[in-house]
Amino acid sequence: MASLSTIRNVINAVSYVSVKAAGGPAWKLFHGAPPRTPVRPEQREVHDRAEQETLTVAGREIRTYRWGSGEKPVLLVHGVSGRAANFAGFVAGIEALGLTAVAYDAPGHGSSGGSTCTILEHGAVMTAVQERYGDFHAVVGHSFGGTSAYLAARRGLVTERLVSISSVADFGSLADTFCGQLGLRPALVTELRRRTELLFAPEQDVWNRFSADHRPEEITARILVVHDENDREVGVDQGRRLAASYGDRAELLITSKLGHRRILGDPEVIGRVLDFLKD
Repeated sequence: MASLSTIRNVINAVSYVSVKAAGGPAWKLFHGAPPRTPVRPEQREVHDRAEQETLTVAGREIRTYRWGSGEKPVLLVHGVSGRAANFAGFVAGIEALGLTAVAYDAPGHGSSGGSTCTILEHGAVMTAVQERYGDFHAVVGHSFGGTSAYLAARRGLVTERLVSISSVADFGSLADTFCGQLGLRPALVTELRRRTELLFAPEQDVWNRFSADHRPEEITARILVVHDENDREVGVDQGRRLAASYGDRAELLITSKLGHRRILGDPEVIGRVLDFLKD
């Protein structure tokens, strides 16, 4: 299999001849699910003691996990290249609060079926999980999982509290962020945005409507925004923007030196989130 650097160089080279032609392989990277990540050794015990089920959503089998009696479920939503086990550090604390931790492997991730996972597909799974386990006391989402949760909440997902960690506020920035991370030419941003609009047709104005800070008055939940100032994948300005848009209903926690992914395992972050979940 070609290395990512080789793929990047080929896409950039082709884009000088035809941006549209280069957009094909770029789109597969942007839209397709990344390679599935295994359960890490430190997550294994928590992962294995979950009550696991399989839900069928839009023809795909989705693996769900539950820890607890079922009372007052807290939904944990992972991001791109993640899986439910990424929240292993939260589970014991959620149980200690008398709440139930519920999670799922998103389409194309972990033990779930499929090969893509869009913001609407995330939302459809959240709705199906709510129908199975009941209205949520809280939703805790990391990265793209958090961004997806805001849209789902505006479209009827029931939750009293919403926690987003390392999440994008501006849906339109995803293509810029992606091309910047991979070192793709800026010309590819426009092509990826064009293909995104085609994918979500007949949805209108997706760049605003899919943004987490769009129409904040439509979300009644209390909100906690967590972001690291050294996040190289999603800049801290996105977290600040997100918290500011919800005004007095939102709390903002800025961390340091945790980056985009290690933040999920940080004891202080976990403790702050658990405090937010308390009655």
